[in-house]
Amino acid sequence: MSQLTLRLLRFTYKKLKETLTVSDSKALFHDKFPFVIPNLYKRIIDEMLVELNLLNHQSEFSQNSYFCVGLSETFKELTSGYEPKDHLDKLFKALCESTNFNPEEILKTSEDTITSHDKKSLDEILNQILKNSSDKTYYSRIMILGIYKIITLANNFKEEVDISKLEILTEVVNKLNLPLAKAQKDVSIYKSNLKKFEQAKELLRETIKSEREKRKKK
Repeated sequence: MSQLTLRLLRFTYKKLKETLTVSDSKALFHDKFPFVIPNLYKRIIDEMLVELNLLNHQSEFSQNSYFCVGLSETFKELTSGYEPKDHLDKLFKALCESTNFNPEEILKTSEDTITSHDKKSLDEILNQILKNSSDKTYYSRIMILGIYKIITLANNFKEEVDISKLEILTEVVNKLNLPLAKAQKDVSIYKSNLKKFEQAKELLRETIKSEREKRKKK
C-alpha cells in the first residue's frame, strides 16, 4: 500500500471521528491537488481553505443554498484567469473535499439556486431569500456573499458603491437577524479585493508581455 493511500485512509478515518485541523486540511488538499499553484492564487486558495476548515468547527453552522452560491461564485471570480484552466475543477474538488464539503452537491445547489432567482425583481428575490432561510441562520462571510450575488441577479438591481446604501441587503440581513455592520463590511472588502485582484492580474500580464518582448530583441 502506497504512502498516499495510507494518508488518505488515515484522514478518512479521522473525518469520521473528529473535525480536521487546518494542518490536516492543508495536507489533504496537497495530496488531492499535487500541482504547483501560481503565486497570484496561492494566498487566495489558502485563505479559502482555512475559512472552510474553520466553519466545520462551528456547531451552529449548516450548509444552505446561499452558502453554496457564495462558495462556487467567489471561487469562480477569484480564480479567473487561472492557468491551466483544466486544473480548476480539480482545484475546487480538492478545496471542498479537504474541508469536508461535497463539491458536486455545492455546485448543483448553487446552479439550481441561481436559476431559481435569476431575472426576478428585488422584492421577489427578497421574499424568496427569506422563505428559503432558517430563522436561526448562522452567519458566514461566504453565505453573505452568496446572498449578495443573488441580489445582483435582480432585473431592477442597481449597483451601489457604498454598500450601506443597498437597501435590500440591509433588509435581508435585518430580517434574518444577522450582524448588519459585519455583512456590509464583508461585501465591501470582497468587492475591493476583486478590484485589486484584477489590477494584479493586469500588472502580471504586462510584466509577462514586457519580458517576452525583451527576449525577442535579444
